[in-house]
Amino acid sequence: MQRRIFLLTGSALFLPIPAIAETAGRATLYKNPQCGCCEGYAAYLRDNGLEVDVKPTNDLLEISHKAGVPEGMEGCHTMFIDGYVIDGHVPVNVVRKLLKERPPIAGITLPGMPEGSPGMSGKQTGTLVIYTVPKDGKTQEVYATE
Repeated sequence: MQRRIFLLTGSALFLPIPAIAETAGRATLYKNPQCGCCEGYAAYLRDNGLEVDVKPTNDLLEISHKAGVPEGMEGCHTMFIDGYVIDGHVPVNVVRKLLKERPPIAGITLPGMPEGSPGMSGKQTGTLVIYTVPKDGKTQEVYATE
């Protein structure tokens, strides 16, 4: 009898693992329908192991603001992954840092369309500064630099 209980308990522990593995790293990226660099960013993320669903929209600013991205700090597109918002051309290693550390923030943003950032053409000429998207009216801070 104890053997059966152990086997049932042991097998039940392994049931959720495939479901977690299938959803980890899956992102939804909202972009302006005419924007090509957003497709480049999605391809960059895919090349680095993330699954990305791209959704064209004409309501990008509204989506970004509802997610908590402050006015003037918006990026080129808005992405959601594992409960976080990521706005703009944020390098994948910073995305991974966020998902590993899981800080109590809404997400991160790289404002504008910096030349040479992932998905953008040209050579990076300056430091990319990625900011927090705070929760509950807290102050925005620098999260990472590249």
